[in-house]
Amino acid sequence: MTFWWHLIYLLTRYEMIRVTDYRLEPSEKGRGLFNYLWDQQCDLVAQDVLPTFQRNKVVDLTAIWVFDNIAFVIPVPDETANIDAVVKPFQWPIWVGIGVSIVCVIVVLSLIERYLEYQTAGQLTDDSGLRVVTKTITGKQYLYVFGNLLSQGGCCPSHRLPFRLVAGVWSLAAFFFVQAYTSLLFTYVVTPINHPLINSIYDIVDSSDINLLVRESGMINTLLLASNYLMVQQSNNQTSRLFGAIRKNLDSYPNSRCALISDCMKLITPESKNVYADATVFLKDEIRKDFQKTRKCNLQIAKERFIGAASSFALVKNSPHTKSISQGILELHQIGLVDFWDTWFRPMPPQCNGKPPNVNKKNKVMPLSLKNLTGAFLVLLVGMSLSILAFLGEKIVSIRQRRLAVVTIEPHYQ
Repeated sequence: MTFWWHLIYLLTRYEMIRVTDYRLEPSEKGRGLFNYLWDQQCDLVAQDVLPTFQRNKVVDLTAIWVFDNIAFVIPVPDETANIDAVVKPFQWPIWVGIGVSIVCVIVVLSLIERYLEYQTAGQLTDDSGLRVVTKTITGKQYLYVFGNLLSQGGCCPSHRLPFRLVAGVWSLAAFFFVQAYTSLLFTYVVTPINHPLINSIYDIVDSSDINLLVRESGMINTLLLASNYLMVQQSNNQTSRLFGAIRKNLDSYPNSRCALISDCMKLITPESKNVYADATVFLKDEIRKDFQKTRKCNLQIAKERFIGAASSFALVKNSPHTKSISQGILELHQIGLVDFWDTWFRPMPPQCNGKPPNVNKKNKVMPLSLKNLTGAFLVLLVGMSLSILAFLGEKIVSIRQRRLAVVTIEPHYQ
């Protein structure tokens, strides 16, 4: 009960001072919130203060008030056309291997057929005693190879054993290719095509066109400033390299550090590649504000969090209230009152809770849209275009041949 009596005593004796400063430490541009403690204008800073060794030297820090995670808010992705669904089942080395296999099989079948033709040519003669060489149509081999690969089947062009062995091996290989492709194609066709901008911090580091936005007084910017010396001393450490990549990303974009959360959130638009990082509670506040303003879920939180966050209160150095306030904070956490206050004062709308939308929440089977089958229609359009071009080419060639035939016949009748 000591804490509660102490809290009542503070509330009856002290008053709240509202300020417009957002920085904790003073800067070249002006004062900070710590100046109110140092100038004895206040005894407690009710702000999310990240506990660091540097701050602990100049102010008293209470027990941890909030335990949270740093997350990323991104715009809700729009539905995109699933154009590359027809090539997704196989990786590019497999497609290259299939192409090389087609060429090799056609070449081998052609060579075997030609060899067998010339081998049997000496055994066949006509009535005049001349050797007869039977020429096969090379196009049959192309039709057989592509027909098996496209599940159209086809008659084997030759009945000779060497030819049929190669053809049988190709039929077996084509069966495996077709079955593997068709079984995986269904998965990629019905896969959701609302791809989020990022899933984790590594997507930001690995991509050069995604801009990270942070608050100047936020935890990430504070950690980068506090760990600058550590990154220099331990350049081979994986964490140091990650922080170095984040710092490089922030320095590459001029508006990456915002004074206020609202300034950063104005840059999070569907057509942009901007991502804002902050504590999850602050991100939920912005999502709720945007939903109340637009009545739409325009923002969501990325799938993976980045790092744990903790905030304390700051008091003047050697304050007599530090111990009692820290003890009271621990008691509030023990009875669960802090979590209850968070859900009470920050209620999230159920239809826009910051999580990625779940279209199968009620086990409803969603019909496929045109964007799911865009790749199939694109293949059909390309095939139809090629067939029309082939038809026009044949017509042009036939017209030219008819004209040449007329020219050669006319002198004969004269």
